[in-house]
Amino acid sequence: MKTYSLEDVTDKHIGKIGTPKRDAFENELRLELIGAAIKQARKERNMTQADLGKLVGVQKAQISKIENSLTDARFDTIIKVFKALNAKINFNVELLNQTVTIA
Repeated sequence: MKTYSLEDVTDKHIGKIGTPKRDAFENELRLELIGAAIKQARKERNMTQADLGKLVGVQKAQISKIENSLTDARFDTIIKVFKALNAKINFNVELLNQTVTIA
């Protein structure tokens, strides 16, 4: 029985890195991971979606949509949610094969 790496299977069935289909897949995966992290943190703090929504300034429905990856929430809303949950936020940007010069 031959084994395959996750990368090989993903390349074959979803597409290679940099293709539109792969980019869409990875974006959706990131949204699901963010939603799951928010839901877990909220539950650990014994908060309802309505409680969290009040702290952030959005409706319960918006928190539900974020947790269930049903919307592309604005970045500032995601930051507000994590701050309301008193969560540490790490943001990493990598520019591959590019030189960035700031004048």
